[in-house]
Amino acid sequence: MGKKAIQFGGGNIGRGFVGEFLHAAGFEVVFVDVVDSVIEALQNASSYEVTEVSAEGESTKVITNYRAINSKTHESDVIQEIATADIVTCAVGPRVLKFIAPVIAKGIDARAISTPLAVMACENMIGATDSLHDFIKKETPSDRLPSLYDRARFSNSAIDRIVPNQPENHGINVRIEKFYEWVAEKTPFGEFGHPDVPAIHWVDNLQPYIERKLFTVNTGHATTAYYGYNRGKEMIAEALADPDIRRIVHEVLEETASLIVAKHDISVQEQKDYVDKIISRISNPYLEDGVERVARAPLRKLSRNERFIKPASELAENGQSYEKLLGSIEMALRFQDVPGDEESAELAHILQSQSAEEATAHLTGLEKDHKLFAPVLERVAKVQQELK
Repeated sequence: MGKKAIQFGGGNIGRGFVGEFLHAAGFEVVFVDVVDSVIEALQNASSYEVTEVSAEGESTKVITNYRAINSKTHESDVIQEIATADIVTCAVGPRVLKFIAPVIAKGIDARAISTPLAVMACENMIGATDSLHDFIKKETPSDRLPSLYDRARFSNSAIDRIVPNQPENHGINVRIEKFYEWVAEKTPFGEFGHPDVPAIHWVDNLQPYIERKLFTVNTGHATTAYYGYNRGKEMIAEALADPDIRRIVHEVLEETASLIVAKHDISVQEQKDYVDKIISRISNPYLEDGVERVARAPLRKLSRNERFIKPASELAENGQSYEKLLGSIEMALRFQDVPGDEESAELAHILQSQSAEEATAHLTGLEKDHKLFAPVLERVAKVQQELK
C-alpha cells in the first residue's frame, strides 16, 4: 500500500504548497474541506496545475494522485482515511483548528497501525500544531489519552510561501511564489523517525526559524500592506516602489532584527541578508500581490502572539526600540470596514464601541501594566479620535 497524506484545507495553500510537496514526496493526498465547491471541483478533475512565479519566469507542475472528501457530509469516511494514513497536515487558518480537531481525534483513536500518525499544522502562527494538539486531547476519551502517542506524534512547523491574488477563472489551479521554506521539528517522532518529505527542513529547535520568519516575512509583508493601503496603493510591489514606504519597512525590520539577533544564534549580517532577501521577494511585481489581500484579518495580525505585538512587547521588555513597530500597529488599526474582510468590520466596531483602554486590551491581549500597553493605548486613542 502506498503512502497516504490527509490535507485539511483545499484552498490555495493546501493545494499549492502542502499538496504540491506531499505529491512530490510520493504521497497520495486526500484533501478534506467543508466548502462544497472546492471539494466538487477537486473531485471532478484528475489533476491541477501549480505555476511557480519568479523574476526568472514561470514553471508549471501538474499535481495528480489525489482525492477529496467533504467532512461536513462524509465525516465517517474522513475518520477511516485518517485511521490508515501516514501524515495529517492542515492549512485552514488558526481559528479553524478547533473545528477540525474532533474528526482528527476520532481518526487517531481508530488507528490500529503500529507507526504513529504524523500530525503537522501548516499555519501562519507560532505553535500551531501545539494548539491543534491541545484541541485533539480535549476530544480524546480520557482513558485513551495515555496511549495517544502510540497512535500519533505532533510536530510544529513553519511555512513561508507567498500565494498572491489568483487570476480570474483559475479554478483549482494555483499561481504561487517559487521561493518556499518549510521547517519542522523532528524530535517528536523519536525512534520512528520523521516522515520522508524532501521539501521539509527537519530541525531539533524550531523556535529560531519560526520567530525569524514571523518577525521578518510576516511583519514586513503586513507593514507594507497597511502603509500601502493607507496611502492608496493597490499592489504590494507598487507600495514598495514608494521610497518612503520601503524605508519604513526597512526601519521596522531593523527593530525586529535586533530582537532576533539578541535571542537566537543568528549574526547581524546573516539577519541583514535575510531582510534584504525578503524585501526583494515581496517587491516582485510578477507576483501581482494585492495590498488588501495581505492586509486582511487585522484582528489576528494585531493579537498578542502575532507579527507586531509579540516582537514589540519583547523589545519593550528588553529596553530596546520599538517605535517603528508602533507605526505599523497604527496603520493596521486604520484597516477598517474593507469590503470582503469581516475582521476589518469587527475592528471598526471595537474601536467605535469600546474605550481606548478596553479596545487596547481586547485587540492586543497586553496586560495593562505591560511596558507596551501605554504606547499602544496612545495609538488606539489617536485612531479613535479620528473616527469621531
